[in-house]
Amino acid sequence: MNVQGTTNFHTHTELCRHAVGRPADYTAQAAADGAVELGFSDHCPYPESCGDYWPEIRMTVREAGSYCADVRAAAAEAAFPVHVGFECEWDAAYENWLRDGLLGGLGAEYLILGSHWLTCGRRHVYAQELCSKDELFRYIRQTIDGIRSGLFAFLAHPDLFMKPFCEWDADIAACSRDLIDAAVACGVPLEVNGLGMQRPRLSTKDGSRYQYPYKEFWQLAAERGAQVVCSSDAHAPADVVKNALAARQYAAEFGFVPIETIFPR
Repeated sequence: MNVQGTTNFHTHTELCRHAVGRPADYTAQAAADGAVELGFSDHCPYPESCGDYWPEIRMTVREAGSYCADVRAAAAEAAFPVHVGFECEWDAAYENWLRDGLLGGLGAEYLILGSHWLTCGRRHVYAQELCSKDELFRYIRQTIDGIRSGLFAFLAHPDLFMKPFCEWDADIAACSRDLIDAAVACGVPLEVNGLGMQRPRLSTKDGSRYQYPYKEFWQLAAERGAQVVCSSDAHAPADVVKNALAARQYAAEFGFVPIETIFPR
């Protein structure tokens, strides 16, 4: 594969415990596959006081400095821009940590909002395991609060919640519309996520389909004028360009012209 002009700002590393490769492995493969800009956004660390923020799938605070240093070292060797960032969840209780700890202390260049769960005190319910419409409504409100925080460059996999609610109905449409409208109002792009196209497919009354991206969601996003980025959500170097291209091909079906960089030129 050698497709010129591809960018991607959703890239993980081995520090998330469920990906492989270090930053230099990703930049080398991305260069070979024709990428022109790359952003790393591995799952951010949280202080231990934050509780059960999925410690098994994210780096520790102690490891975060090495992560940033490794990305910057890879950037120094790359022939195209490479950026250091984090994928974060939204909880207003930890806004200062995101702003002062990640953007400030660690010098992250950007954050992306990966709304993986509904926060219920110190307990967290995974978005793909929501059990009721009430939980869904609270999850959507929480995600909208994150969008409105002004901290995030884009909303990753905005339709992640569709797996337990795989049949489109009036409630799902209303939730999706509220989420999309909040993003449009705040100027926050929505991500078409290439990794979702690799997940096991859903069996629905309309046949087999992706868990995400979910067709009706993106039809609605197109109708309501959403901006999009197309990302690979890479967990292996070989996926950086491949998944990003798959996301672009999917986005094109709805007439989207993706934002190619989240940084000013």
